[in-house]
Amino acid sequence: MLRGFKNFLMQGELVVIAVGLVVALAFSTLIKAFTDSVITPLVNAAAGGGAKGQGLGWTINNQRIDLGALISAVVYFLIFMAVIYFAIVVPYRAYMARRGKTVFGEPAPTRTCPSCLSSDIPPAATKCKYCASELTPTG
Repeated sequence: MLRGFKNFLMQGELVVIAVGLVVALAFSTLIKAFTDSVITPLVNAAAGGGAKGQGLGWTINNQRIDLGALISAVVYFLIFMAVIYFAIVVPYRAYMARRGKTVFGEPAPTRTCPSCLSSDIPPAATKCKYCASELTPTG
């Protein structure tokens, strides 16, 4: 049982995903600090605000609606997703392509069997894998 668990943990895909998660968390902290320290003050300064908590937004019944924080969160999200895509997804896709697997891409083309209506038949198949009816290869 322990050997099976060890084999599961040492799978290449699982290790890559775990490393990617750790890197994503580290980038998340870095980008959050950037948006809180740079983007939000710049947005608030552009709106003519002074101290923290002032700037772009409104105060209604002593409650602050801070649009600077919202813009900062949107910038944070966009930067974080770009970092995840270019630092993790693109290299992982290239790594898996070298291993002969397609990930995060378009699925392989399929066609539908006219007899049983199964829709995941490869285009080059000559026989349906579900009902064994003869098919004409299309590709």
